[in-house]
Amino acid sequence: MYKIAHDQEEILIRFEKDLVDSGILSKFLSHINLQSMLKKSGKGDAGTRLREQNRLAALPSGIDLLRDPNLNKGSAFTLQERETLGLTGLLPPRVHSLDEQVQRILENLRKQSTDIERYVYLIALQDRNKTLFYRVLLDNIEELMPIVYTPTVGQACLEFGHIFRRPRGVYITARDKGRVAELLGNWPFRDVRVIVVTDGERILGLGDLGADGMGIPVGKLSLYSVCAGIHPSQSLPITLDLGTDNASLLNDPLYIGLQQPRIRGELYDELVEEFILAVQQVFPGCMIQFEDFANRNAFRLLQQYRDQICCFNDDIQGTAAVTVAGILSALRCTGGELKDQRFLFLGAGEAGLGTGGLLVQALVEQGLSEEEARRCCWYVDSKGLIVKSRTDLSEHKQQFAHDHPEIADFKEAVETLRPNAIIGVSGQPKRFTPEILEFMAQINERPIIFSLSNPTSKSECTAEEAYTWTEGRAIFASGSPFPPVRMNGRNLYPAQGNNVYIFPGVGMGVVASGASRVTDEMFLVAAQTVAQEVSETDLSYGRVYPPLPRIREVSLAVAIAVAEVAYKDGLAVTPRPADLKEYIQGLMFEPEYSSYI
Repeated sequence: MYKIAHDQEEILIRFEKDLVDSGILSKFLSHINLQSMLKKSGKGDAGTRLREQNRLAALPSGIDLLRDPNLNKGSAFTLQERETLGLTGLLPPRVHSLDEQVQRILENLRKQSTDIERYVYLIALQDRNKTLFYRVLLDNIEELMPIVYTPTVGQACLEFGHIFRRPRGVYITARDKGRVAELLGNWPFRDVRVIVVTDGERILGLGDLGADGMGIPVGKLSLYSVCAGIHPSQSLPITLDLGTDNASLLNDPLYIGLQQPRIRGELYDELVEEFILAVQQVFPGCMIQFEDFANRNAFRLLQQYRDQICCFNDDIQGTAAVTVAGILSALRCTGGELKDQRFLFLGAGEAGLGTGGLLVQALVEQGLSEEEARRCCWYVDSKGLIVKSRTDLSEHKQQFAHDHPEIADFKEAVETLRPNAIIGVSGQPKRFTPEILEFMAQINERPIIFSLSNPTSKSECTAEEAYTWTEGRAIFASGSPFPPVRMNGRNLYPAQGNNVYIFPGVGMGVVASGASRVTDEMFLVAAQTVAQEVSETDLSYGRVYPPLPRIREVSLAVAIAVAEVAYKDGLAVTPRPADLKEYIQGLMFEPEYSSYI
């Protein structure tokens, strides 16, 4: 027994020394308490002393330690740490707790006069102290998520080159063809489990922002860590900078990307394929999330790679899942069954068609044929109602083309089809007019009004408009947050149909199980799980999604459901633990300071 324990001790000591020599340990030391892990294998005095020497040798000292955002604790360094690590005199004398540091950050953050200033302030915090950044965000998610992500991140991307402070992630350009794996190898962390990648061509509803779209992968990955506990060192934001067709960026001297027209065709596909293969080489098993690609590429890239690698498209599948979750919750208010509903979408891009595809899957699960299920979903695009007689339809739109006379106007489509729900994913503001909303209230006791376009400026209608023109009877959700609305003597709390309810939990479920693929069934169970997490109290206030302060427990529930699918379908690499919930909880990153001494 003693011999085995002694051998384990030596192996672990040697392993840690190798980490020290390679420089890897210094990158992870602030987040992984290797000392406590080692203590489980033996407590010999020699081993303890050697471990302590290795830990100290791995750390930078003095000002270099304070400049490393992965390791910096600022005024929270203890007196002993300051003395040992050469920090004495470099910090104010008083030692502050993490909670006190959070209080200071919030005080200064709330003094900023605009949301974009608050965004810059938070990103600056992330640049100097990541643990504190994630603690502030986690403890104040409802207040700060609109700052670090929708809607403020849209404005941040519009101004990205002008507010740029410090690079994050990896930029891959056409001139890097043939050496993409080398670029990925420059990333300091090897255990990358989640990549969010964009080519910047369709950022939110704002269009082609080129390399300035990097704000989206950075923001998404922050939410992976905050909402589902994916460790920050296990995530990597990537921008494929293949040029831009945005004239203002091409003429902007502060634009950060290549000032050339977008590359398309064969060269585009070759670079994307090289990127996909390079990820498999450098970060095997890593999940790739495609984000904000234009329609022309989003569907075909997902179709091409979804059965080859572990990947998904959040604009197609994540939006679909969060929308279906909201619909399932809304039906608890209306009392109707999913198979009896008619859904009319304004917009037939990634979000709309993705939602239709997932709705069809949910309806087939309830016993409808695929053809019957598709008849529940109708679409109006820029040229009118999608019907079979039209000759301009893409393959994806043809799946939802029905036998019906052509209709050019959305209002006429609402009056003709008499839907139970209208779902806006068009990126066109104010398209849900008072006349349309009033008519929806005439034909439905509780009309479902989902105005999901982002950012706020692109919303098809506001929460106040939806409630006002339906006499407070609308079941409303939006892509960006709206404040509560006072109607008929009570407050109504608009639901935000944000993908954050879906993708972090899906990602954690994939990472925890080591799933080799991300399937549509995973997104359907994610949607069903989110809907189940909505309480009757939430519904009584108008919410069809759980309150954001519960996002970690919701993401945990989603992760468990997704991992269960991976194990059921034989997609999991990680052996199934006896207690899946406890196992996933144990993986979740908590932003707390580690002791360096």
